[in-house]
Amino acid sequence: MNRLGSTLGEATRHPLFRPILVLLMVLAATFALAQTAGAPPKPSSVPVPSINLGIGSGSDKEQLSTSLRILAMLTVLSLAPAILILTTAFTRIVIILSFTRTALGTQNIPPNQVIIGLSLFLTMFVMGPTYNKINETAIKPFTAETNPISFEVAVKRAEIPLKDFMLKNTYESDLKMFMDFKHQTAQTRNDVDIMSLIPAFVVSELKTSFIIGFYIFVPFIIIDLIIASILMGMGMMMMPPVVVSLPAKILIFVLADGWSVIVKAILSGYA
Repeated sequence: MNRLGSTLGEATRHPLFRPILVLLMVLAATFALAQTAGAPPKPSSVPVPSINLGIGSGSDKEQLSTSLRILAMLTVLSLAPAILILTTAFTRIVIILSFTRTALGTQNIPPNQVIIGLSLFLTMFVMGPTYNKINETAIKPFTAETNPISFEVAVKRAEIPLKDFMLKNTYESDLKMFMDFKHQTAQTRNDVDIMSLIPAFVVSELKTSFIIGFYIFVPFIIIDLIIASILMGMGMMMMPPVVVSLPAKILIFVLADGWSVIVKAILSGYA
């Protein structure tokens, strides 16, 4: 026993024993506090708001008319992307610019954001006169403080400039095809049904844009063939022709001021 006590005494006087003893005391105190601590308090109940939806009969005709107008405006806003794409010059412009990028072979340069952004601004430029007519004949009279026109009249007035633009850029064969399917006849331009005119206009825009895209592809294909023939004549058959043709196409496109030529061709198509 004396020997054991002397051994413990020597161990307690060792410099490494004191930090260990302090650590054990802290752990013991933490364990004791965890055992004696009570259960955590329950969180206070927070009232959850409730929303009740109901359908009732409207007593005020004016209030009902206002609600229907708001619903119609929300419907128009939800269809705005489709209206922008299918009733304006956006379809032709974005396809032609995409064909140009593909013909150059630059993959994602310019990026899609640049192509779509440029297409939007060119669309606004092309559709400017049409939008001005719609603003003067439909939007301003509808939002006037004195004697405003009704929403139905505003829509009919807005259709006229838009139909004139679409009819000007629609092939008669495409329009006749859709009107024959619906067994319709039109004596004047205003008699053309808008639901037949929109798909005919889109098909015509696709046809026109693909024709222009073919003419854009031809010179670049010729450059590819010339570069491939030169490489084969030099015995460099293992080198991919695109390695040489891509810089050559970019150089020729820049020297010819290609982007300005393409944009000018697009704008002249709507002049």
